[in-house]
Amino acid sequence: MDKNTFYITTPIYYPSDKLHIGHSYTTVACDALARFKRMQGKEVMFLTGTDEHGQKIQDKAAAAGVTPKQYVDNIVEGPGGVKDLWKLLDISYDRFIRTTDDYHMESCQKIFTTLHDKGDIYKSVYKGHYCKPCESFWTDSQLKDGKCPDCGRDVYEAEEEAYFFKTSKYADRLLKWYEENPQFIQPESRKNEMIAFIKQGLQDTCVSRTTVPWGIPVPFDTKHTMYVWVDALSNYITALGYGNEKYNDYDKFWPADIHMVGKEILRFHTILWPAMLMALDLPLPKRVFGHGWLLMNGGKMSKSVGNVVDPVILCQRYGVDAIRYFLLREIPFGNDGMFTNEALISRINSDLANDLGNLLSRTVAMCEKYFGGTVAPTGAATEFDEDLKAVVSAMPAQVAKDMDELLIPQALQEIFKAIQRANKYIDETAPWALAKDESKKDQLQQVLYNLCESLRMAAILLNAYLPNTAPKMAAQLGLAEGELSFEELSWGKRTSYTVHKGEALFPRIDVNKELAELAAQDAARKAAAEAAKAAEKPAEAPKAEQAEVKEQEHLPEITIDDFAKCEMRVAKVLTCERLKESKKLLKFTLFDGERERTILSGIAKWYAPEDLIGKHLCIVANLAPRPMMKGKYVSEGMIVSAEDDEGNVTVLQLPETVKPGAQLC
Repeated sequence: MDKNTFYITTPIYYPSDKLHIGHSYTTVACDALARFKRMQGKEVMFLTGTDEHGQKIQDKAAAAGVTPKQYVDNIVEGPGGVKDLWKLLDISYDRFIRTTDDYHMESCQKIFTTLHDKGDIYKSVYKGHYCKPCESFWTDSQLKDGKCPDCGRDVYEAEEEAYFFKTSKYADRLLKWYEENPQFIQPESRKNEMIAFIKQGLQDTCVSRTTVPWGIPVPFDTKHTMYVWVDALSNYITALGYGNEKYNDYDKFWPADIHMVGKEILRFHTILWPAMLMALDLPLPKRVFGHGWLLMNGGKMSKSVGNVVDPVILCQRYGVDAIRYFLLREIPFGNDGMFTNEALISRINSDLANDLGNLLSRTVAMCEKYFGGTVAPTGAATEFDEDLKAVVSAMPAQVAKDMDELLIPQALQEIFKAIQRANKYIDETAPWALAKDESKKDQLQQVLYNLCESLRMAAILLNAYLPNTAPKMAAQLGLAEGELSFEELSWGKRTSYTVHKGEALFPRIDVNKELAELAAQDAARKAAAEAAKAAEKPAEAPKAEQAEVKEQEHLPEITIDDFAKCEMRVAKVLTCERLKESKKLLKFTLFDGERERTILSGIAKWYAPEDLIGKHLCIVANLAPRPMMKGKYVSEGMIVSAEDDEGNVTVLQLPETVKPGAQLC
């Protein structure tokens, strides 16, 4: 017998910066499913959280002049952070996990040790390509045009000692699992992608780093920290109490009913995660759904690209439920969807203002006008009653079926099909005409009762999607709070209504005026950004009409042995940032062919950081490390540059054909 429970999870989000509307999309979808299942009587566990370890966070924190923990605490718990956003969007999560939580770290160390003791984790040396933004390692065959196949960015050569998980060992078991459990990966197209990925040759997975201290230490080899995916993926069971005494919900809720993830991380959730669970002899989740991306101007929304939409601004301007509705109704679940201001305003006006809001407003107004606000069934039917009743009565079962199949837009479409049918019913029955004929007063009251019943049943179902709007509808219909329940979902359940006129649910938006205002705001933001960028760009040094020959100062002669003591190598710039503590210094993270190193250089006057990222520079590699800024930073070398007679500095750059690690001689 199936347990009367429902366990749903979002991906745990990476708090390198504030979350955008794309993250909100995933979380709102999970929230709607969780609310719907609760209304169906299920005991729900809805988990979300943040994935807080890794190199990007480490670098972001260093640039901000704070510790990694301080950085993520501010993003997650601080004003306008992740938890504030979920509160704003009415996300009804039951549990929030942070991978820096002590209990999670304890559990991960136990999991890592268990897998190692079973022989499924072993030590070796990683040599290959690493994508820093994705925190992923790639083989030659996996690269796309020499770049990361997931994000399209540059990768760099990496070599370090590491522990590996024997993912390859589970290739055949995974394929068999897919075959025996066709619902495991959804939508179907994603499953085919995973099968193809496995069949091209599944590689073992790097699961530790020695160069990134910001992470969970490997308990039996503390110079290693756990690589992000073992740490992050384990959250789905550690949050239930697996491997810790913080919670005791594992037996009740595992396996998960649905892992909701973006398609870009589906591979880790349907290959690496189930392989880890197989190795631990644990049940696999029932379904992993890889939804599409929310696109803007043809591209995926991305914090690093900068084409993101702030959900806070949208909610402040249009209301929380309007944004929730747009995300749930407009985006084809499982496929990519497009965000535009035009599409958002159109949905608000057509569905929410014209269809839903207008239906409620007209119905309540007519009840008050013709019957003092109170109506009840009279039995005086019209020829249109049965069709309305049939459409509205069929709505709950179809919505439930759509939600079980994760067809969220279709479920909302079914609700609004009933709402549109009720609007048509008003036109068909013409209550204003019935009101003119005293002999048809009973028929008029029946019509208005039927409209109230239609709105009541719609409000019950909409409570899962529009948690602010449904109670407002209930209040205007005179319903008690407990009446927004599935037990009340049958036609004729309520025998009378006493309505109360309220504010419009969704005021109609003047499209042309709104778009013009948004365009003006966007133009102002772009102009400000361009002005700020121009202010940072160094002025070009004036060209001398004729070089002036000046006598140069020379240092004492040295021997070849003296020169040989200086190790100059080529290094690739991975990141470059300004320091808020200094106007002169730029902070570099460079790959020198062997490892990453940090160098501080006083060239901020002549270079914008973004102009140097990806460049191949010459560094003095064996210069003794130098604490700087009162010990806050340590510079591990020096960038080679040239200074002219005017004091202008030019760094020595080499072509990309000269690989990192090459020694200058």
